[in-house]
Amino acid sequence: MYAIKVDKLIRKFNSFTAVDGISFSVESGELFGLLGPNGAGKTTTINMLCTLLKTTSGSAEVAGFDVNKSREDVRKSIGIVFQDPALDNKLTGKENLEFHGMMYGMKAGVIRERVRDVLALVELTDKADVLVEKYSGGMKRRLEIARGLIHRPKVLFLDEPTLGLDAQTRRHIWEYIRKLNKEAGVTIILTTHYMEEADYLCDRIAIIDRGKIIALDTPKKLKDVLGGDVVCLRIEGSTGKYMKFVKTLKWIKNHKMREGELCLTMDHGEKRIPELVCAAPKHGMTISSVDLHKPSLEDVFLYFTGKTIREQEADHNGFRGPMMRRGHGM
Repeated sequence: MYAIKVDKLIRKFNSFTAVDGISFSVESGELFGLLGPNGAGKTTTINMLCTLLKTTSGSAEVAGFDVNKSREDVRKSIGIVFQDPALDNKLTGKENLEFHGMMYGMKAGVIRERVRDVLALVELTDKADVLVEKYSGGMKRRLEIARGLIHRPKVLFLDEPTLGLDAQTRRHIWEYIRKLNKEAGVTIILTTHYMEEADYLCDRIAIIDRGKIIALDTPKKLKDVLGGDVVCLRIEGSTGKYMKFVKTLKWIKNHKMREGELCLTMDHGEKRIPELVCAAPKHGMTISSVDLHKPSLEDVFLYFTGKTIREQEADHNGFRGPMMRRGHGM
């Protein structure tokens, strides 16, 4: 059974196409990732699925309801953790959750039970009566996740849930997200531009760039597209002759040149490095550093787009679709 079905979905802002005919489906209980640079169309896609934006064309269903024709049914079926903070700092953690339950029209007894359950799930029971202004960044994100679950949604949307957090806190949030998905059985749609976050958490990933899905599969299968090892050479000097040499090597599966670094995909990279390094002076250049690693999602993104995710972010010139608005009936 599908929790989400999207078919040829398009969203335009005047002459700009933010989401360009994407199609995908998400199974119930799946943790599905939308991975891409800022401005790629991730948040615009989520906004449409959450009924915060109307579609330009195409269709989308969430929990079996059409996002255009059954907006209220969709909203009752989903929870959202916004990219921007949306908590009241002058209320306690428990009061924030109680207020959210009231907004959903839940009865007082049900609210008390759900507040207790979700606080325990995100391990904030001992902080229930503390003002949110005294919470750390990680505690606030956990509370926002709890708030998104108060009405027991079928689908939870997490839009850049660890944006701006330090590495250790991000890791902790990852564990809560995994726990939520596996133990509570909630279908989760996660948007992120952190490659390692998508790799660690997601059952499947759709890589989106410039409004289009350029790859969709499990993290392992996406990385298997490259195969072997990735050897990155930091080079100095003219690259023309050396690139001609590289192209003659049949054991090199793929090569990408960017910002003074040549990245090559091959089997048994550790055995091939000496040959690559020794050949450099013969072809008029110097190798200043060498990096050997297994394919990552960053390498996959580079393979499909010719640029890293950071370079693509710079190319988007800062355009982003309208952000999710706080509240808005959610």
